[in-house]
Amino acid sequence: MCAASSTDVPDRVLVLCTGRCGSTTLARACGHLSNWSAAHESRTHLTGPDRLAYPPRHIECDNRLSWFLGRLARDWGDRAAYVHLTRDPEAVAQSFARRANQGILRAYRQDILAGAARRAPNRPLIDTCRDYVDTVTANIEGFLATRAHVMQMRLETLETDFDRLIDWIGAEGDLTAARAELMTRHNATSETGATP
Repeated sequence: MCAASSTDVPDRVLVLCTGRCGSTTLARACGHLSNWSAAHESRTHLTGPDRLAYPPRHIECDNRLSWFLGRLARDWGDRAAYVHLTRDPEAVAQSFARRANQGILRAYRQDILAGAARRAPNRPLIDTCRDYVDTVTANIEGFLATRAHVMQMRLETLETDFDRLIDWIGAEGDLTAARAELMTRHNATSETGATP
C-alpha cells in the first residue's frame, strides 16, 4: 500500500519494524536528505508526551515503536505516515538469536515472556526469537491495517524501495550519498555475535 502522493503524505514518517532489518541503515540514508531530518531510536529514553513528540519533516526509525502502537494511534493516527520495514522473518530471528542477551530480545525473553526460562528451560532459543518476530510483525500489521498513509519496505529490496520512499515523501538532498549508505551494513551482526 502506497497510494498517496507526496502532497498528501503527513510531515512525520514513523518507520515500524522488528529490529535487525536495516533500520539503522535506512536512518543513515535518510540523514542525507535536505528537506527532512532523520534519526534512529532518538527518543527511546523519554517518557510521557515527549516519547512520541517528533518534529515536523522528520523520519524516525525505531523498532520499539511496536510497543507504543496504542499511543501512536491516539497521538498521531493519520497525521503521521508509516513505513513497515521488514526482512525475511527467519533471517531476523537468526540475527536476534546471535544477540539474545542484548536489547529488546533480552527484555522479551526475560520480562515479557515472564518465567519462560524457568518454566520451559529446554525451549530452543531460536523458537523464542521466531515468536518475538511473529508477535511484533502481527502488532505492526494490525496497527497499519487502519492507517491511511502506509508504505511497505524490505531490506532485501531496500535500494528500490528507498527510491519509492523518496518519491512518496518528496524528499530532496544528496541522494548519491544516501544510496551509498544503503550499500553499507550498519549495526550488522556477525555469525558469532554482535559486531563492535
